[in-house]
Amino acid sequence: MKNNKLALERIIVLFIPWAFASLLKSDYELSYMIAWLGSFLIFALTLTGWIKPLPEDRGIAEQLMRPIFLVQIIFAGYMACTSIFYFMDALGYQNFEQLGQTIVDRERLQSTATCQRYYCLGHAAFVSGILVFMDYSVKSKYYIEKHKLANLLMMFAVISFPVSVVFLTLPGLSQFYYQLNSLSFISGTLALAFAIPLKKPANTLICLAFYSFNFYQALISGFKEPIILSVLILGIFLYPNYKRLVAATFIPLLLLLFTLLPTYNRIFRQNAWSGDTSADEATQLAIDAALNSDENDDSNWGFLVYRLSEIDMFIKFTQSTPKSVDYYGLTLLKQSGAAIIPRLFWPSKPNTEDLVMERVYDAGVVYRASNVSAKPAFIVDAYLSGGTLGIFLSMFLYGAVAQLISMKAERLFGGYVLGTALVFTGLFQIMWRGLSFEFLINTVFWSYITMLIIHKILTALKILKQV
Repeated sequence: MKNNKLALERIIVLFIPWAFASLLKSDYELSYMIAWLGSFLIFALTLTGWIKPLPEDRGIAEQLMRPIFLVQIIFAGYMACTSIFYFMDALGYQNFEQLGQTIVDRERLQSTATCQRYYCLGHAAFVSGILVFMDYSVKSKYYIEKHKLANLLMMFAVISFPVSVVFLTLPGLSQFYYQLNSLSFISGTLALAFAIPLKKPANTLICLAFYSFNFYQALISGFKEPIILSVLILGIFLYPNYKRLVAATFIPLLLLLFTLLPTYNRIFRQNAWSGDTSADEATQLAIDAALNSDENDDSNWGFLVYRLSEIDMFIKFTQSTPKSVDYYGLTLLKQSGAAIIPRLFWPSKPNTEDLVMERVYDAGVVYRASNVSAKPAFIVDAYLSGGTLGIFLSMFLYGAVAQLISMKAERLFGGYVLGTALVFTGLFQIMWRGLSFEFLINTVFWSYITMLIIHKILTALKILKQV
C-alpha cells in the first residue's frame, strides 16, 4: 500500500513553473513558454501520482471521472493550454505559417505572457486543492446490488429527463431543468456503456435511442461543447472494457470534431438563428460546409485563436483592473450569495446575467449597446476579486470543493459508479468549465441540494441499502 500522505515540499514543486516564469517576465516569449509548458508539467506530476499517490481502490481506467483526472484535464487544460494559438497569432502566425514582414505587437505579447502566468498559477492552486483533500479510503455506508445497476442507470435517464422538462415550466425553478437534463444525459450515456458489454439487447437499443436523441439535440444547439462532450463521455465510459477500440476510434473522432466544428457551427448559426431555415435544413447545410471546407478556412484559425481560448478577454480585464477599475474584493461573492435565492422566493431578484455583464461593460470588453454575452471565466473573476492572491485562494477552493463533493457523492451513493460517474458528473458538470462566480456558485449549491434529495429518495425506495 502506498503512503497516502501529501508532502508539502512536493506541493511547492507545482508552483515552480509560475515562479520561474515570473522571474523571467521581461522576456515575453520565454516567460509565456515556461508558464504554458508548466501546466503540462503539473499534469505529469499529478496524474502519475508523484505529488500524491493516486487512489488505489480502482484502476486508472475505472476512475477517470474523478476530479484529479477529468475535471483537471478539461478545466485546467481548457484554461491553461489552449492559448498557444493566440500566442502564435501574436507572433505573426496564421494557419501555422508565419506571415512575412510581420510587425509583432510587443504590448499584446506582454499581456499574453502575463495572463499565461496567471493561468499557470491558477492550475497549480486548483490541483493543490484537489490533492490536499483527496482521500477515498472512507467506505460508503450504502450499497446497491450490482445486478440492478444497469437497469437503475437506464431508469435515471428515462425519469430525470421528463422531470427536468417539468421544472422548465415552473417559474423561478428553471435552473433545476439544466441539472436534471445533464443528469439524464450522463445516466443515459453510462447506461449505454454498461449495456453493451453486458450484451443486453433491449437495454442497448433503448439507451442507444436515448443517446442518439441527446446527440441530435447537441447538433442543433448551435454550440460546440455539447457535441464534443457527447463523444468524449461515451468514450470514457466505454474505455475500461474496450481500451484499444476506444483509443483507436474516439481520439481521431475528437480531433476531427475540433477541426470541423468551427465551420459547422458558423454555418448552422447563420441559417438556423436567422429564422430562414429549419434546424434540420441548417444542420445539413452546416455538415456539407464542414466536410467541403478549405483546410485553411479562416474560420478554423479564428476559432483556435479567439474562441478555443478565453485569453483575449482575460487580457482586456487585466488591462482595466486595477488601472481603471478597482478590485472587487468580496463584492462578487456577495452577489453570488444573492444569486442562490430562487426567484420563486424573491421575484424582484436582480437578473444575474445583468450583474455579471456590468463588470464586462466596466472593463470595456464589450460595449453596452452591443447584443453580446461575454461572461468572464472563473479565473477572471478570481483575478478581479484580488489579483494574484485572489487567483491563488479562489482556485485552491475550487479544487477543494470539487474534490470534497466527489468524495461525498461516493459515500452517499455506494461508490464510484453512482457517486462520481453518475451524480457528481451529471449534477456538477459546470465545474468542468468554471463560469462566473454567480453562475457557478449558484449551480453548485443547488446541485448539492439536489444530490441530497436524490439520496433520500433512493434510500426511501430501498434502492440504496445501508451496509
